[in-house]
Amino acid sequence: MQERLGRHTRRAVLAATGLAPAAALAAGPSATAPAQYGFAPGLIYLNTASLGPTPRSVRDAMDAAWTELETNPVRMAYGDGGVLAETDLARAKVGALLGCGADELLLTRSTTDAMNIVAAATRLSEGDRVLTTDQEHEGGTYCWTKLGERRRVAIDVIPIAPADHDPAAILARFEAALRPGTRVISVSHVISATGHRMPVAEIAALARSRGVICVVDGAQAWGQIPLDVKAIGCHAYATTGHKWMMGPKGCGVLYLSPDAHEAIQPVQLEAGPRFVSNSTGVGCLPLAVGLGVAAEAMHKRGMEQVAAHNFALRNRAYYGLARLGLKLASAPPGDPMGTALVAAYLPERLDSNVFRQAMHDRHNVVVKMAEKRWFNGFRLSPHLFNTEDDIDRALAAIRTELG
Repeated sequence: MQERLGRHTRRAVLAATGLAPAAALAAGPSATAPAQYGFAPGLIYLNTASLGPTPRSVRDAMDAAWTELETNPVRMAYGDGGVLAETDLARAKVGALLGCGADELLLTRSTTDAMNIVAAATRLSEGDRVLTTDQEHEGGTYCWTKLGERRRVAIDVIPIAPADHDPAAILARFEAALRPGTRVISVSHVISATGHRMPVAEIAALARSRGVICVVDGAQAWGQIPLDVKAIGCHAYATTGHKWMMGPKGCGVLYLSPDAHEAIQPVQLEAGPRFVSNSTGVGCLPLAVGLGVAAEAMHKRGMEQVAAHNFALRNRAYYGLARLGLKLASAPPGDPMGTALVAAYLPERLDSNVFRQAMHDRHNVVVKMAEKRWFNGFRLSPHLFNTEDDIDRALAAIRTELG
């Protein structure tokens, strides 16, 4: 049964021409989008940073895994072979793309789930401090603020404005904010509102030099830019499979450095790192299999190639938005802090939520409104299934809404 599933899973990947590097990125990444993705007719989807589309090949692999699972649920989910073995292969594929070993990974439901696991498992007590920024997503902060309430841990926050594009100045701000009681630095790899790429390797090195744990929220990085958690040097890296990785909705990953096991002790690892164990319980095995297929597909595409495609579209959007007279919240093209996310301010007369709804209802274009606590604006996040025409049509729609 395991062999049948393995053949089906591999066949699902190879059958999707949109997942092969040459076909997907040479002849036009979205040439196969209607066949590979389930978008509604005419929809221009520019919000991968919220949720990415799951290609048909990944969905087919999940369907195959679910069918196999139900042939003999106990044997398939608990035995050494069957679908459980496929989840072990999935962890290995994920590790290959993250630059770490399979046994250094715990598969989770999301980045938020992974961050919650880290916070609950970190040995902190009254008087300890966590250092973070004012640009973190709630999924990366609730875990610490709740810990602060329950254990009387202090949360220190440093400001990072959209105009802050100097990695050295940001690193200096972190260093200046460290206090004798600081035990954890928690920071996003890529800021969700602006797309700024934080100097996480340098922040991790600073943390280690002070005996501080470094936790990275990588929700907006994996599947968008090349990633090597070992090279970053953090103690923990939390990320998701359902954004830029275009994996199944409801899958995430937690990497723990081998030298972090004393300071971070998740109960989920008591019985080992397998997806189904006595310490994790039974998870959705087909989702884990699908994540492995998505990771393998991204590896075959080549992250450098994917990033180059996305940056080209992002830069086209950046210059187009500037020509429309909008103030940009993201780093300019060529800036080391830039990523595929590009965000812009809206005129105060236009409400960002009303704008987002109008883009969808009137123009069939999906964008993300910026959270109002940051600024009144919106964000575009093109991915490999998007084309220059998608960007141009979105810009035309934005011009119309600007009046």
